[in-house]
Amino acid sequence: MPRVLGVDIPNEKPTYISLTYLLGVGNVRSIEICRTLGLNPQRRARELSEDDIQRINSLLDGKYVVEGQLRRQTADHIGRLKSIQCYRGIRHRKGLPVRGQNTQSNARTRKGVKKTVAGKKGVKDARH
Repeated sequence: MPRVLGVDIPNEKPTYISLTYLLGVGNVRSIEICRTLGLNPQRRARELSEDDIQRINSLLDGKYVVEGQLRRQTADHIGRLKSIQCYRGIRHRKGLPVRGQNTQSNARTRKGVKKTVAGKKGVKDARH
């Protein structure tokens, strides 16, 4: 398996598909990388020479923000929002949806597994 920026990319897939396994590289950017370096996007990743892999690494390092650098940048942005205690930062800190989604019936991905609140039925009965 060729290794690009510390990530193993699949052998059996075309080069442009294999490059999308890197964080920050999608279909359009991977095709652009292949065109810039003069690589055939349809060629299998296992057919890439060491020189080709080195050229891909140097292009990605110099021109694009990908993988570890992108993860750090995203974490820094979220950390800044948390530190200035803006609305979005508070939502990140509480683990709730940040972009205005409803939370009454959905948002299980963000909120986690349902936590049943004990005694809720008893409070309702006491009022009537």
